Amino acid sequence: MLATALNNIAVAYVVIGFVTPMTAASFGAPSAPALRVENAIFTLVGPGTGCALHHGARRALRSLKP
Repeated sequence: MLATALNNIAVAYVVIGFVTPMTAASFGAPSAPALRVENAIFTLVGPGTGCALHHGARRALRSLKP
């Protein structure tokens, strides 16, 4: 259950940090983030955090015995 929880949080970070801003920008939404350095860093940190959490979930599963 720990691995599932970590993986679900990882998916949320990727969606919030990368998918949502890219989708808003591609549809031309008025609330789309402007092209600034802060937004670019946030767009990279979201998927990076998601990947780190996913890696943690995989490590949690390695310790299980069949």
